[in-house]
Amino acid sequence: MNTHRMDGGSIDILSELIAALLADPATTHGLARTLRATAKELELSRYHHASKTAFTCDGLVAPKKVQVGGGAHRIEGFFNIDAVPPADLLWDVREGIPLQDNSAEVLFSEHFLEHIDYPVSAKQYAREAHRILASDGRLITGVPDAAFVLGEYPAGPEQAEEMISRWYAKRDCRKDINTYLDLINYVFRDQDDDPTYNPHYWAYDFEKLSQLFTEVGFTTVEPWDFDPCMANPKRQWASIYVVATK
Repeated sequence: MNTHRMDGGSIDILSELIAALLADPATTHGLARTLRATAKELELSRYHHASKTAFTCDGLVAPKKVQVGGGAHRIEGFFNIDAVPPADLLWDVREGIPLQDNSAEVLFSEHFLEHIDYPVSAKQYAREAHRILASDGRLITGVPDAAFVLGEYPAGPEQAEEMISRWYAKRDCRKDINTYLDLINYVFRDQDDDPTYNPHYWAYDFEKLSQLFTEVGFTTVEPWDFDPCMANPKRQWASIYVVATK
């Protein structure tokens, strides 16, 4: 069998073993959740290592405008880096950003940062963003606004209807939001066992974003005036956007 080997192991063989265990009715609920999460990571690893083999930092173009984790939301004139298709470069930015030092003018992401683990990956991403941006370069970041969500607490479920309809309209989780605290938990640590959606690992407000980015050397962090030509208009409500300047 043709296998892709990495660190002495076989991703393909491991994937086959996971598929077999998931198909086994004796596999417990907790193990099945863990296996599905591992299967996702194996898929990301395939994409990442395929790109790593095909490109090197010296061989990459040096785009002036970069979007990270944009998915299907494309911005004209931006080079899109994402862990899964579609993207200009398939790359797991938890492993660094494969661009040259001081090469980019703008790095943009929205509703991405909360999906990578804190502190290791989030701080690594902040350091790498600072490294690749040129002097006066801008890091624009949008995330769900934890301060907004907490500011509504305590509240009854009827006050959550707008948030549910805007953020969870395509997901089968309404029946599980029985109190406002349920909604807070979804926003802070969304753990739906779903092949399409990734968990939330950390919550952010302006203070936390400012601390995260100034810690790695950004000189200022300020609220960003929402620009629908760049950001996804569907993301604006109950989100916070900041611009960190190098």
